[in-house]
Amino acid sequence: MGLPDKEEIYTYEDYLKWPDNQRIELINGQIYLMTPPSTIHQRILREIFTSFSVYLKDKRCEVFCAPFGVRFPEKNEKDIKTVVEPDIAVVCDKSKLDNEGCKGVPDLIVEITSPSTARRDKIEKFNLYEKYGVKEYWIVEPEEKIISVFTLQNNNRYGRPESYAVDNKIKVSIFEDLVIDLKDVFS
Repeated sequence: MGLPDKEEIYTYEDYLKWPDNQRIELINGQIYLMTPPSTIHQRILREIFTSFSVYLKDKRCEVFCAPFGVRFPEKNEKDIKTVVEPDIAVVCDKSKLDNEGCKGVPDLIVEITSPSTARRDKIEKFNLYEKYGVKEYWIVEPEEKIISVFTLQNNNRYGRPESYAVDNKIKVSIFEDLVIDLKDVFS
């Protein structure tokens, strides 16, 4: 099967038939082709992923980095219309993990923006992650060296973001004692 037509509505069943050499996200049945990340994107990804990975060693949660598929739940797996590849996903319920990635909602997601993904990360994915109940969502803006952290409130909505710059440290809300120094992330 070749690349999908951008005008159609697709499901996870279609997604599984697409070429392995093309990274594609599916959001509400619409496809989004993913471009290769920049070097700065990969450096930031490495530093944040390493902080989570070291902290989570021998703990119940696991951290994954892209490419790692997250399928948001529907009643029937064949009806799933949203499969994303967040830059980083932390999953604390291991029953959500299978050979294809995560079937269900991760506890924390990090997206590192690029000029081609910023709008999707800040609007479409923001709304998607809020709707499905991702407890903590980070939007990393490499050029500005800013991270906005959204945490799910009691009303199941994200409140105002906490914004962090290069001289700050982020206290990760879903863990009791994890603090990430942004000097390391943006160095």
